[in-house]
Amino acid sequence: MLALVRHGQTDWNAAGRLQGHTDVPLNSLGRQQAHDAGTSLSAGRWDVLVSSPLGRAVETAQIIGNQLGLELEETVPELLERNYRGIEGTVLRGMDRPRIDELMRQAEPEADVAVRGIAGLQALLRTYPEQNIIAVAHGTILRLTLNVLHGTPRDYILNGETVELDPDVVLGYRADPDQLAAACP
Repeated sequence: MLALVRHGQTDWNAAGRLQGHTDVPLNSLGRQQAHDAGTSLSAGRWDVLVSSPLGRAVETAQIIGNQLGLELEETVPELLERNYRGIEGTVLRGMDRPRIDELMRQAEPEADVAVRGIAGLQALLRTYPEQNIIAVAHGTILRLTLNVLHGTPRDYILNGETVELDPDVVLGYRADPDQLAAACP
């Protein structure tokens, strides 16, 4: 089994700021969300814990690991959040859709983010075969990766939310330009 967990909340999440690669720490609610994620995962049997290299994901993983008796095995660069480049820190709340779309042209393309996320998960599953893995990452990369793998759009993943994924779905994925275009317009 593969469990994908979005990191807990940061002050930038609460303010609606784009974080991307900016390393913003968890706030107190984010730490509680990480603890709650650990509690929900404690019903399963987990062998491996990994995360994105960004501090908010690492801290979330460490909180989960403390509850489950797991050490953080490695950080996975492919699980980094979407790179928003020069617009990181921008507050999108209250902006109209055309302005948001204009700003997003500066960011890493969605299809590239999804391909990177899938490649990272495939590598993890090959590195840790037949093991149950928890991977802590970020909202946009998780959402886009799941959209492509499932072929259905998902608008949002909550801070601290866990999504279980069948490893065979990840390992069986072969790049399909039409599927990418539909999931990442």
